[in-house]
Amino acid sequence: MDEPYVRIQNEPQTGLLLPKEYFPPLLPATTDKHLTSTTQQSSQERGERKETTTMQSLLSSSVLANPCTTGSSLFPPTTAKLVAAASVPVAAAARSGAIAVSRRSVSGGGGRCVVAAASSSPAVTTAEAGEVPATMKAWAYDEYGDGSVLKFNEAAAVPDIADDQVLVRVAAAALNPVDAKRRAGKFKATDSPLPLIEVDAQTVPGYDVAGVVVKAGSQVKGLKEGDEVYGNISEKALEGPKQSGSLAEYTAVEEKLLAIKPKNLDFAQAAGLPLAVETAHEGLERAGFSAGKSILILGGAGGVGSLAIQLAKHVYGASKVAATASTPKLELLKSLGADVAIDYTKENFDDLPDKYDVVFDAVGQGEKAVKVVKEGGSVVVLTGAVVPPGFRFVVTSDGSVLEKLNPYLESGKVKPLVDPKGPFAFSQVVEAFSYLETGRATGKVVVSPIP
Repeated sequence: MDEPYVRIQNEPQTGLLLPKEYFPPLLPATTDKHLTSTTQQSSQERGERKETTTMQSLLSSSVLANPCTTGSSLFPPTTAKLVAAASVPVAAAARSGAIAVSRRSVSGGGGRCVVAAASSSPAVTTAEAGEVPATMKAWAYDEYGDGSVLKFNEAAAVPDIADDQVLVRVAAAALNPVDAKRRAGKFKATDSPLPLIEVDAQTVPGYDVAGVVVKAGSQVKGLKEGDEVYGNISEKALEGPKQSGSLAEYTAVEEKLLAIKPKNLDFAQAAGLPLAVETAHEGLERAGFSAGKSILILGGAGGVGSLAIQLAKHVYGASKVAATASTPKLELLKSLGADVAIDYTKENFDDLPDKYDVVFDAVGQGEKAVKVVKEGGSVVVLTGAVVPPGFRFVVTSDGSVLEKLNPYLESGKVKPLVDPKGPFAFSQVVEAFSYLETGRATGKVVVSPIP
């Protein structure tokens, strides 16, 4: 179906679309290119200095809390007729056994947010508690290796739930670097064991989930069937993560690991938050970060980095937030709340005179990071070498952290950032992993809708 709008390929997928009439002939609607820069690995970042004009001019608007507001000065004049996605309410649809995913639609009335329950897009469906099927579609693997070990299974077993768990009908999932490392066997000593005997048993990857509760265990008190939820389904990422993850139609999750999905976010946006925002939050907490302190975030345009900027500035009340990125992403950093955006392609952060109370290293530059931390300060290290006073930690999934942050998400003070290549279709999970492993993602790599 030829719809009267196109997706901005260089724009993070937070629901922003433009009518085709706004695109000149030189900008095809079917453009499908990777971003030309990365904030994930310093060694790959050097030399990648290609500017993306569309991205620079629209990045700040991509993370607006209310993208339907046409009066914002962040939009160029030609983008006044902007349309945005809205989450479709779930309650009525749940009673009929079908949940509609938020859909982007154009209204002839100039800039209204339109919710379309009936759509040519795949709908997210669910069933009443008694109608949960025995099998489901899922991506899985039964051996460690590269992306080729991932196989599509049309009849994977729907997981049973424990008394303290709920069964979630998955609408969207997100990938994290730990997903790729786990699949590659990087921490097999503490991983849930791969199946040895059961022919049909496989590991379904995926930590981040957003979806609808379709069944609740006997000890579940705070959630009920029909609730829209999101969360990181494995309490410890490296210690016995679940074998039946979120890259499937259903997943079983402890109630304590989930929170109600923010009302203003669709499933794809919500799925990109849990593990990354919990990592950013826990890192800041462990570093003793508080109001009035300064922070430097290395890799500010990545999944964790983009959220660390926002939490430090808008939740903790930082006196100064600095962050690094490549040239095309500097405006993005500022739109997220960075006071200082450092272009790593033009200057070395450790050559600058400023010192910080905390350095949050999301890219593996620990040896340089310790040079710019104040005496008595902390360096949070997510990857690479750890040099004192640096420290590393393994994030703990906690639904109460998401509940604590929900008001900031619903007010727009903290905003999700979904990579512009996505969301990836469920059939493209292998491609999504490949893209994640390039280290070039801006924000989160999301898979939606599922299936």
